[in-house]
Amino acid sequence: MAEAIAFDLAVELITKLSSFTLSQIGLWWNVKDDLDDLKSTVSTIKAVLLDAEERSVTSHHVKDWLEKLKDVLYDADDLLDDFSTEAFRKDLLGGNKLTKEVRLFFSSSNQFAYSLKMGRQIKAIKARLTLIGSEAKMFNLVERDRPMETSFMTKKRHQTHSFKDNIIGRDDDKAALLKLMLEFESEENVYIIPIVGLGGLGKTALAQFVYNDEMVKNHFELMMFVCVSDVFDVKIIVENIIKSATGEAPNQKLEMDQLQSQLRGKIGGKKYLLVLDDIWNEEWEEWVSLKELLVGGAKGSRIIVTTRSLRVAKITSKCQPYVLKGLSDDDAWSLFKEIAFEQRSINPTFVKIGKQILERCGGVPLVIRTIAGALSFKETEKEWSSFKDNELARISQNEGKILATLKLSYDHLPSHLKHCFAYCRLYPKDHKIHVQTLVQFWIAQGFVKQLNPSQSLEEIGFVYFKDLNERGFFQEVGERYSWEGLTCKMHDLMHDLAESVAGTESSIVDSNEIASKVGEKCRHISIDPSLIVLFKGKKLRTMLHFPNYERNQNMNDEIWDFIISNYRCLRVLELNGLDFKMIPRSICKLKHLRYLDLSGNFNIKILPKSICKIQNLQALKLNLCWELEELPKKIEKLVNLTHLGCEDCSGLTHMPRGIGKLTSLETLSKFVVDKDGSRDGADLSELSGLNNLTGRLEITNLGFVKNAKEKFKAANLKEKQHLRLLVLVWNDYGDDDDDSGNDDDDDDKSLEDLRPHPNLKELFIGGWRSDAKFPSWLSLLTNLIVIRIWGPSNFKQIPSFAQLPCLQKLSIVDLTLLEYMDDNSPKGSQGEPESFFPSLKSLCLENCPNMKSWWRKSSIDDDNEDDTTVIGTSTMAFPCLSSLEIVNCPLTSMPLYPSLDDDLRLVKTSSRPLKQTMKMNITSTTPSSSTSSLPLSKLKSFHVHKIEGLDTHMLDEYLKHFTGLKKLTIGDCKEVDLGGMQWEALKNLSHLGIINIPQLVSLPLWLQHLVQLKRLEIWNCSGLRSLFPVFQHLTFLEDLLVSKCKELELSAAGLQIFQDQTRLRSLALENISKCRHLPEWIQHLTNLQILSLVDWPNLTSLPDEMRCLTNLQQLNIHEVPQLEERCQKDIGADWYKIAHIPSVTHWPAVGYI
Repeated sequence: MAEAIAFDLAVELITKLSSFTLSQIGLWWNVKDDLDDLKSTVSTIKAVLLDAEERSVTSHHVKDWLEKLKDVLYDADDLLDDFSTEAFRKDLLGGNKLTKEVRLFFSSSNQFAYSLKMGRQIKAIKARLTLIGSEAKMFNLVERDRPMETSFMTKKRHQTHSFKDNIIGRDDDKAALLKLMLEFESEENVYIIPIVGLGGLGKTALAQFVYNDEMVKNHFELMMFVCVSDVFDVKIIVENIIKSATGEAPNQKLEMDQLQSQLRGKIGGKKYLLVLDDIWNEEWEEWVSLKELLVGGAKGSRIIVTTRSLRVAKITSKCQPYVLKGLSDDDAWSLFKEIAFEQRSINPTFVKIGKQILERCGGVPLVIRTIAGALSFKETEKEWSSFKDNELARISQNEGKILATLKLSYDHLPSHLKHCFAYCRLYPKDHKIHVQTLVQFWIAQGFVKQLNPSQSLEEIGFVYFKDLNERGFFQEVGERYSWEGLTCKMHDLMHDLAESVAGTESSIVDSNEIASKVGEKCRHISIDPSLIVLFKGKKLRTMLHFPNYERNQNMNDEIWDFIISNYRCLRVLELNGLDFKMIPRSICKLKHLRYLDLSGNFNIKILPKSICKIQNLQALKLNLCWELEELPKKIEKLVNLTHLGCEDCSGLTHMPRGIGKLTSLETLSKFVVDKDGSRDGADLSELSGLNNLTGRLEITNLGFVKNAKEKFKAANLKEKQHLRLLVLVWNDYGDDDDDSGNDDDDDDKSLEDLRPHPNLKELFIGGWRSDAKFPSWLSLLTNLIVIRIWGPSNFKQIPSFAQLPCLQKLSIVDLTLLEYMDDNSPKGSQGEPESFFPSLKSLCLENCPNMKSWWRKSSIDDDNEDDTTVIGTSTMAFPCLSSLEIVNCPLTSMPLYPSLDDDLRLVKTSSRPLKQTMKMNITSTTPSSSTSSLPLSKLKSFHVHKIEGLDTHMLDEYLKHFTGLKKLTIGDCKEVDLGGMQWEALKNLSHLGIINIPQLVSLPLWLQHLVQLKRLEIWNCSGLRSLFPVFQHLTFLEDLLVSKCKELELSAAGLQIFQDQTRLRSLALENISKCRHLPEWIQHLTNLQILSLVDWPNLTSLPDEMRCLTNLQQLNIHEVPQLEERCQKDIGADWYKIAHIPSVTHWPAVGYI
C-alpha cells in the first residue's frame, strides 16, 4: 500500500511543517531553519509521487523506492509528533505554575540539549530524504499535482465470456428483474434499474441473461448493451450506444452535438432496452449529462445499470437497487461440480475435499469458476488435498482473476479510504467489527481529516465507513442491539484484498513463526499476547488483541516493560481481557498514544497518575474493570480525551474533580456520585458543560446527592441532545436496600429535576427510593424506544406510556408496591386504537406481586374468573406486540395480545388474560387462511409455569391454534394432564421442555407426531418411569436432557430405546438415582458429541461400549464419586474406554446443553 500512503504522508507532513504552531515551536527550540529545509525536501519529492504511484503498478523498482520513501516519511511524522507533543506538554503543564519536573525539563540547559537533539534528528531525516530523492532521477518521474488518466486508472476490466444458455443459481434473480422490466408500471417513460454487487458475483452475466431472454427481445423495439467501465466519458458512451444500436461505429470526427442528434434519431419514440454495464462514475452532474440524452424513449423503456457501488445506484436511479447476493450452497456446489468434475467421474473423496474448498469461495461465481477450473486439471486425491491445504491460501496472489477483479474497486478509492480499508486487515476473518471502534482506530492513526469544522472527527469517520460500505467493501452491516452499536463483517475475499494491499505494513501475529518473520517496518499488528515478547519491530503504531485468543493468566509487568521499551510510536494499544493487576507508571512514555483499551482487566484497582501525561490520548476504555476504584485525579489534563468508557466498572466510588473540564468528551458511560464526600469527588454540576456526550450515560448513587434539587438541575441533562440512553440509579448496584449514611431528605430528590433532552431514545430508572411520583417531562420524550424501570422503589403507579408513539420495549421489574399501570378504566384509557401503544413490540412485567389489574378502575368483575363475555374486536389490545413476559404478577385484567408472534412467557400469574385473548376475533384487511387470523396462531415460543386456572382441555384447545410454535415449555401446571392431549397441530415444534409434572408416568403418545423435534428437556418429573415406546419415534432429536426423574429406568435388560437415535449429538443425564450403570444401548449413539453425567451416586463404572462413541468430543462428569478415580488420565481403570475423547472434565453443574 506504499503507493497510496506515501503521497498522503507527504501532504500531511507539509501541512504540519507549514502550520503556525510548528513554526513557533521551531523558533522556541532554534530549529526553524531545519524544519524549513525539511519542508522543502518533502515538497520536492511530493511533486513526483503521483507519477510514481501510478508507475509502481507495473514497476517493481518504483514500488521498492516508494516503500523506502514511505518508511522515512513515517519516521518524519513520528519525529514531528514527538516535537509537537513536547511543546504541547510545555504549554499545558507550564503557565505560571510550573511543577518542578516541568521547570527542570524546560530549563535553559535542558532546552538547549533538546534543541540539539531535535536538530540532529531533523537533519538525519532530511539526509535520508535527499538520498531517496536523488534515486528518483533514474526513474524519470514527472511532476504532477493531480492524477492523470493512465493505463493504471483506466485498465480494461476482464471481458465477461460469452453468454451461456443457463446461468446456475440466478433463476430467481432473473424472474425478479423480468417483473421489473415487463410488468412494472413506471411514471417515467424511461425507468432505470440498478443491479449492485461485489465484483465477480455475476452482475454482467445476469444482465446478459435477461437481455437475451426471448420475452425481452419480443417486448422491446430496440436493444443495446454497452460496457462503460471506469472512464465515464459521455462522448465515448454515446458512440458505443450508437454502435450497439446500429451495428456500426459512428464517424470518429463527429462532434458531440452531431452524435446527440444521431442518438436521438435512433432511440426517439422507441421502447428500448439499454444495458450500461460496469459504471464507476459517482459524479451526479456527469450522469445527468448522459441521462438527458436518453429520456426520449417511448413509455416502457428500460435502462439496466450494473455497478459495484450503492452510491452509483443512488445517483443513477430513484428506485430501490437490485442487490445481487452470492450463490446458495447448493447452487455454488452445482457450479463447482460442473467445472471441476467435467472430465472425470464424481468420487466421494473428491466431493468431500471439494466442498471444503468451496467454503472459501463465498458464493462468488468468479471465484468458484477460477478455483474449480484449476482443480479440473488435478487428477489425484493428493493433489486436491495439497491444493486445499497449501495453494488455496496463496491463490489470491497467484491467480489474477480473483483479486484483480476486487482490487479494481480498491484502485478507484480516494487515498484516505485506501488507508482505512487496508487497516481492516488487522481483524481476523469473519470477525464482527464494531464500526465505532474501527472509526476511532482510523482517527487515532490520523486517517480521518477534519475539513469541515462543524463535523466531529467521528462523524467524518462514519462518513468514510459509509463510503466504503456503499462500494461493497463490507457486508452484514446493521445494529442488532442498541448497546452493541453498528457492526459489520468483511467477506473473506475482501479480507484477502485488504491483506494484499496492506502488504508488510500490517500483520496478524498468531504463531511463533509469524512473530519471527514480521519485519522491522511493520506498523500495525493484532497479536496473541503471549507472542508479544517475540515480536521485534520497534516502529509499531497499532497493537490490537482480539478476544478470540484465550485469556492469559501470566500477563505481568515484564510484558508492560517490553511494550513500553520497544513500541514508543504506538498510537493504538488494545490489551483488553488480559488479567493485568496493575498498569506501570512508565506508561506515560507512550506519548504518541491516542487510543488505549484496558477493558475487561477485572483486577485493576487503580490507574497510575502518570497516565494523565499522555496528552494526545483521545480514547480511554476501561469497561468491565470491576475492581477499579477511582480514575486519576488529574484527568482534566487529558484535554484531547473524547471517549472515556467505564461501563460496568462497579467498583468506582466517585468521579475525579475537574472531569467537567473535558468539554470534548463524546463518551462518558458512567458517572458515580461520591456517597459521603470523603473522596473529594466531582458533583453533578461537572456534567453541566459536557453537552457533546453521545450514546450511554449512567448516573449512579443519586440517593446520596446533597442539595439534590440544585445539583440535579446543574447536571443540565436537558442540553445533552446527542445522548441515546440515560440510566438513573438511586444507589449503585450491590448497595443494601437501606440508605444508611444518607441523612438528606429524600423528598428533595425528584426526577422532575433530571429532565433529559427530548431526543433521548432509551430511559432506565433503577431503585428510585424517593418520591413516588413520575415527572411531568416523561410524556414529552416522544422519541423513546425503550423504557426500563426496576426496583426496589416506592412507585405505586407509573404514568401511562400508551401514547408514546415510538416506544417499542417496556420493562417493569421488582416494583413490589406497584398496584396498576394506568389510572383510568379500560374505556377511559382506550382512546383511538391506533394510539394505544402504537409501536410496542416487547413487554416485560416481572415480580410485581401487588399488581392485580392494568387499570386502577377495572370494568370487569375481577372476582368472577369465568367472566369473559365482554370480548370482541372492540376490546383493548396491543396492536403490534410481539413478545410478552409476565412473571409473578397476579394480573387478572390487562390489554389483550392476540397478535403476539414471537414469545409468550407466563409464570405465576392468572390465566384469565390468556383465556380472553384466545376468545378474541382478529380483523384483517387481507384474506387469510382459517388459522392464520386466529389469536396467537403465529406464536413461536410459549412458556407456561404455575398458572392458575389452566387445565388440560383449555391448554389442548389453545395449542391447536399455535400452528407456528417452535418452542414449548410446560412447568408445574397441576391441573394439566399431558397424556390426555392431542397435539398433532404442533408439527413444527423443535424444542420441548417438561418441568415438574409429577403425575407424568411415561412420555405421552402425542409426542410421536413431533417429527421436527430437535431438543427435549425433562426436569423433576418424579413419577416418570420410562421413555418407551414413544421415544423411538423422535428420530430428529439432537439434544436430550433428563434431570431429577428418580423413578426413571434406563438400564432394564433388553430395553434398547436409543437404537434409532442416530442423530442425537448431546445427552445430559442428571440424578437418575435408579440407574446403576450405563446400558449397552449407548453404543448406538454414534453421532453423540457431548455426554454429561451428573449426580449418579450408584454409578460404579463406564461400559466398554463407550469406545463405540467415536464422535464424542466432550465427556462431563460431576458428582459421580466412584468414577473420579476410575477416569483419571492414563492410570484410571476406565481410562482406556474414554481415552479417545478430546475433552474429559469434571463439570460443576448440569446447566444447559
